[in-house]
Amino acid sequence: MTFLFRSSGGRSLESRSIDRRSMLRGTLAVGAGVAFGQVLFSGVAQAYSWSRTMKQGDSGADVLELQIRVAGWAADSASQSRVGLDGDFGPGTLAAVKRFQAAYGLDNDGVAGPNTQAKLNALEQSDGSTAHFNWSEFYDQASGNFNGGKVSAVQVKENARRCMYKLEALRKKLGDKPITVNSGFRSIAHNADIGGASDSMHLYGTAADLDVPGVATKTVYQKAETCGFSGLERYTVDHQHVDSRADLGRDWWWESGTV
Repeated sequence: MTFLFRSSGGRSLESRSIDRRSMLRGTLAVGAGVAFGQVLFSGVAQAYSWSRTMKQGDSGADVLELQIRVAGWAADSASQSRVGLDGDFGPGTLAAVKRFQAAYGLDNDGVAGPNTQAKLNALEQSDGSTAHFNWSEFYDQASGNFNGGKVSAVQVKENARRCMYKLEALRKKLGDKPITVNSGFRSIAHNADIGGASDSMHLYGTAADLDVPGVATKTVYQKAETCGFSGLERYTVDHQHVDSRADLGRDWWWESGTV
């Protein structure tokens, strides 16, 4: 079955007021004539220090960071569902934490205590990227940096970091198969040169084109359907496109899907 620009509606696992999200990590920016809101994030310090055990009902910037790191565990099967990035530890975050814990051999009680936090930190490199993905994989291929996109370089980097954590989940679900990122962020100029869509998610740093050697693209697509990716290009081409457009307030777009 094919899905084209289907609205997420109430399918987000957790939704809270945008005011709370703005207080936690940034400010709401709405451009003239733009029909969606977007939160501008200031970036996260390296080697995040967890100061408490987190459980359902908690809220704060640390809960938001937890949500970012478990966002790839949004579902058990194909589902247009995502972990709300709102800093409130609700049922969606609880379920994602449990799936993360089970995948890494931890007690899946849904409580983000020292053992869970240690595993989360083990997936982070000292420069703020993740264990199996590097910043350079997401650089604009023409300029070698994060400049020249639709948002600031700081926000592009943060969006790429969030994508990395979803890709870590995808990698795990594929049996720890290495994933090659063929294209991450694109500057407006580079995107135009290669004929990319004028409002491509690559321009925001929230998209990646993937290759997984030895794994069928359809299999990659099907696993990505469980990772909270709200943009998935059809699997009949020679790579798999994934993005998190719903995090920018966009409608879901699964070009070929099983839901």
